[in-house]
Amino acid sequence: MQASFSGALTERDWKRHISHPFEVPSGATRLFIRLRFEPPAVNGIDTMLCLSLFDPTGFRGAGHRGGAQHDVVIDATHATPGYLPGSLQAGQWDAVIDTHMVAPGAPCRYTLDISTSDEPVAPPAPPEPTPVTRPTKTPGRGWYRGDLHAHTVHSDGEWDIPALLEAARARHLDFVALTDHNTIAQLHNLDILTTDDLLVMGGMELTTFWGHALSLGTRRWIDWRVRTGERSMPQIAADVEKEGGLFVIAHPLAPGDPFCTGCDWRYVDMMPGTARAVEVWNGLWNGDSNNEAALALWYQWLNWGLRITATAGTDAHGPAPAGACPGFNVVYATRRDEGAILRAIAHGRLYLSSGPALELTGASGTTTGMMGDMLPRGAATIQARWRDVPPGARLRLIANGAQIDEDIATPGGERSWTLNEGEAQWCVAEIRAADGELLAVTNPIYFEPEE
Repeated sequence: MQASFSGALTERDWKRHISHPFEVPSGATRLFIRLRFEPPAVNGIDTMLCLSLFDPTGFRGAGHRGGAQHDVVIDATHATPGYLPGSLQAGQWDAVIDTHMVAPGAPCRYTLDISTSDEPVAPPAPPEPTPVTRPTKTPGRGWYRGDLHAHTVHSDGEWDIPALLEAARARHLDFVALTDHNTIAQLHNLDILTTDDLLVMGGMELTTFWGHALSLGTRRWIDWRVRTGERSMPQIAADVEKEGGLFVIAHPLAPGDPFCTGCDWRYVDMMPGTARAVEVWNGLWNGDSNNEAALALWYQWLNWGLRITATAGTDAHGPAPAGACPGFNVVYATRRDEGAILRAIAHGRLYLSSGPALELTGASGTTTGMMGDMLPRGAATIQARWRDVPPGARLRLIANGAQIDEDIATPGGERSWTLNEGEAQWCVAEIRAADGELLAVTNPIYFEPEE
């Protein structure tokens, strides 16, 4: 079978899903797809056309990556990264071009060539014998540090999964989530990746035209395509929840089009809507994701009376520069497994940090609590404990988004404050470097509102 498609795209075709149905004959063993387009950029703005593939039963992979030529090969045992191997079902398939960026100016002309082969496919080599190992340990209640946002060659990452996991171990992380753009190919054989020293969690980054979100803890593909009158972002968030996952708004105030397509969050019906978490720390604190503004946005949402968790993610696409200190999530969970980690995050039992440890607890009357908990009405005592803080750093107590106290943060120590009844709806602690860079921030302790 051979099929060819071509077309010319203008700015009016920006942010579309252009379908190219084709028939795979019975007996086909290997599928070849090549997408080419030109020009690759217009006036300094890169054209970004990505390919999503569907077989007669559903999602078969996606190639969310740059470049003006995309090549895909799929057979029963192998597939181009981002796509799913397996036998080729006879029937109608669909190669969908997702037009993330088509800049004004010269038309973008593309060709899409598709063919199949019926030549026998060599079976995979038998796996080498491996020694029998004991079941992976699952540590119990405690603090676990990890990354909720990372990419590999299955989308636009520069490294494969083993390299990503090796980097996580080098940073002594306890967990890491694989969140490639709009695909689940990175989750193949996911369960065998977890070891005694590192929990590997599932997910994907829902990389839509008007905002990005993390679907954490899911295994099935979540259709990320928002279509007016057909599929909304609240429906997508609900699908993540139905799958037992956690929906996280990613880098909501990052620069968007035309240079980071869809990176800023523009869904009015999900600001934050039913989202249970928002990524306020993306990559390096002073990087290009406008983290300070994202933190302020989160504080605003808390002032609306919402209980929404703040998270961090490296958004790593390859090895970090020497000395780079992105933010990680430090989670207090009942167990180091995916379900327990995500439940703790949803509850708000975590702080975000590029190095220092920072815990926040509180007491009101006979009730005690920690980050994510709600204390009853009445005067409350709030206590922060910290360690591993660099010289010159400052400790701040933030209530209802306003700083109510600041002091020098010694390398390690603790500090208490008394809040009068009704003085705050919520409070968090921050540690900032002498130049104002955020080093750590807790999730809130909440206070019961007046009836």
